Amino acid sequence: MREIFAGLPWWVKWVAVPVIALVVFGGLIASVVGFVIGLLFKVLVFVALVGGLIYVVRKFTSSSSSRSDW
Repeated sequence: MREIFAGLPWWVKWVAVPVIALVVFGGLIASVVGFVIGLLFKVLVFVALVGGLIYVVRKFTSSSSSRSDW
């Protein structure tokens, strides 16, 4: 493989080959990136919802325990 690339001009190695790879695998790369971003967004929403739930539960349990002191 190195012998094949050694005889080629620099622009073929650094421009043409990456462009061909993007054209061939572009859809696959885009779907993988979209999946990862969607998964990260869902994880972020999950963490925010669980944090909000914990906050609400602690707020109500602390206020109910202060009411029992009366």
